[in-house]
Amino acid sequence: MSAAQPEPRFWSGRPTVVTGGAGFLGSAVVRDLEALGADVRVVRSAEHDLRDPAAARAALDGGDVVIHLAANVGGIGFNRRNPAPLVYDNLMMVGNVFEQARQAGVRKLVSACTVCAYPKYTPAPFREKTLWEGYPEESNAPYGLAKKMMLVVSDAYRRQYGFDSCVPIVANLYGPGDNFDLEDSHVIAAMIRKYVEARDRGEPEVVLWGTGSPSREFLYVDDAARALLLAAERLETSEPVNIGTSVETRIRELAETIHRLTGYEGETVWDPSRPDGQPQRFLDVTRARELMGFEAQVPLEDGLRETIASFESALARP
Repeated sequence: MSAAQPEPRFWSGRPTVVTGGAGFLGSAVVRDLEALGADVRVVRSAEHDLRDPAAARAALDGGDVVIHLAANVGGIGFNRRNPAPLVYDNLMMVGNVFEQARQAGVRKLVSACTVCAYPKYTPAPFREKTLWEGYPEESNAPYGLAKKMMLVVSDAYRRQYGFDSCVPIVANLYGPGDNFDLEDSHVIAAMIRKYVEARDRGEPEVVLWGTGSPSREFLYVDDAARALLLAAERLETSEPVNIGTSVETRIRELAETIHRLTGYEGETVWDPSRPDGQPQRFLDVTRARELMGFEAQVPLEDGLRETIASFESALARP
């Protein structure tokens, strides 16, 4: 079965609001929506504070479809420094976006959840039925649990009001336009920056966090954007649905691949005093395939090449 593609007939002229539409994933979603002929409004945090009900209502009024991507989010270091803002900001946004979208007459809300919502010790591949069987990995818990509440809210609003929403659970993302800040970025962006800068400076070694033994699953941003549009078209349940590749990659293997693709000639040194995070993480994506026809299309090495090229291009700009 070939991977499903969004339907131009569904999107042509459709008023669509994308919260966080200027962000990493949001930019890819907005690009695809505009190509499909949707009438897109981008909601930026500088203009609409979604923690405030009135601001949320102003942002969502007139939307037929809302894709909610706005979040206070970062990597392990950011999560460890900011547990309270992560839980407060994201909970307030979730509550306001659902309630104000309902009041504004929105017909479909797609609210993206995170793989961080899963319990720390979950048999891999992660299946949706295990989502409530334990506490998330501690460094991710405030963010992951705040986002996990979207599933509760979606189900409650469907039962109470007949409000149509869905909460796809998205794997770790990467791709061009990612956040490459070493303090707050995710693993692929941080590695690419470290290897490219070490190569350009002629440094003899690159130091990476942890032991390299954990595994992750990495979803290219364009695949994730397509999945969210398919969710708006086809996903008519508040049950969790995993969005990913179902391909497990060890962090050490990822580092070796980026090492090779960047042309770095020095050594990689692992710092085991730094946290590894969750020991194993990849998803069973059967439900997404069955309910939405979604299949990831971009192999990891191809996506890494594109991401490295985009970072190098950004470095070269004056």
